[in-house]
Amino acid sequence: MSDEATKPSGTVKFLSGNEACMEGAIAAGCRFFAGYPISPSSEIAEKMSGRLPRLGGKFIQMEDEIASMGAIIGASLAGQKTMTATSGPGFSLMQENLGFAMMAEIPCVVINVMRGGPSTGNPTGPSQSDVQQCRWGTHGDHPAIALSPSTIREVFDTTVACFNFAEMMRTPVVLAMDEITAHMREKIIIPQAAEIALVNRRKPVLQAGETYYPYEAGEDLVPPMMNFGEGARYHVTGLDHDRTGFPSAAAEIQESLHRRLLDKIEKHQEKLLLFEHHRTEDAEVLVVAYGSTARSAKRAVEEARAKGVKAGLFRPITLYPIPEKQIEAAAAHARRVVVPEMNLGQYKLEVERILGKGPTITGVNRVNGEPIAPSLILSAILGD
Repeated sequence: MSDEATKPSGTVKFLSGNEACMEGAIAAGCRFFAGYPISPSSEIAEKMSGRLPRLGGKFIQMEDEIASMGAIIGASLAGQKTMTATSGPGFSLMQENLGFAMMAEIPCVVINVMRGGPSTGNPTGPSQSDVQQCRWGTHGDHPAIALSPSTIREVFDTTVACFNFAEMMRTPVVLAMDEITAHMREKIIIPQAAEIALVNRRKPVLQAGETYYPYEAGEDLVPPMMNFGEGARYHVTGLDHDRTGFPSAAAEIQESLHRRLLDKIEKHQEKLLLFEHHRTEDAEVLVVAYGSTARSAKRAVEEARAKGVKAGLFRPITLYPIPEKQIEAAAAHARRVVVPEMNLGQYKLEVERILGKGPTITGVNRVNGEPIAPSLILSAILGD
């Protein structure tokens, strides 16, 4: 084979997770970033501040995370693909505006580089402490899409996926990346632009004189979105609203709205679920792990197999919506399920809910700012 044939088709780079996130956002078409510096996500803002102006985009440092979330909502309404980046305390501050974006159906991307909490917690140490907050952080019944990558190339790919999902579903999407993934470095090949599949929000097709209803949805349950300044004025509110966008107190309209917001995620769930099976076909002990912890889990599974234990790994890349059927299938032959995570059992609660009173479910938890080593997961696999 010639040297030309073996050359990668993209650009080879040695990047951290935060840098790969920036590259993924640029490749996805992000041209507006608003944020406030916070460890361990600050490199994302730093890199975006240098790149966006050279691409005709806009970077703005806001006074806090509340304003940052408001800024990307406004820029999205004006037609931009938008992103912010933060960590635990800042993610908490964003929750009210996240709920507004869910209710008003405004696409945007939030990067949450997780660190220890509550409060200021461990600003520079690794954690997976915001998993439940990604799903239930804001108040009320609401849709949620959250992804968690494990490798640097996957950070790039999932950042692109976050923008695609946000545009496709008209909703904010969260990338929950732990500090280890954010700051470790790996060689990756950034694909050429022509190789990256992108999704843009669907625009309404109106006949002359036809009225635009910003929240009128068809069979796919996702209303077409006209950007501000494109020919129609419309109302946006966080209140319960009808198809015009204006508030409504009618019970049947409120019921229909809230059910549609959740049903649109359910209807398109198969397009949103990203996951990995590793030796789960005959697994008698299943490990469910995500983010950087899944790297340790994969090593532990291989060591268990070397000892004659039929272990396997199911790795949810999409944390929410939860890949319930896939977890059930992976655990079909399991007598024990091990859930390692750098918190005190947040995703374990989801696994227990899905698998019920079937296999024994064991958590491997660490909240001291240290990663979970393969040896700890191996001990749980072996039942030590």
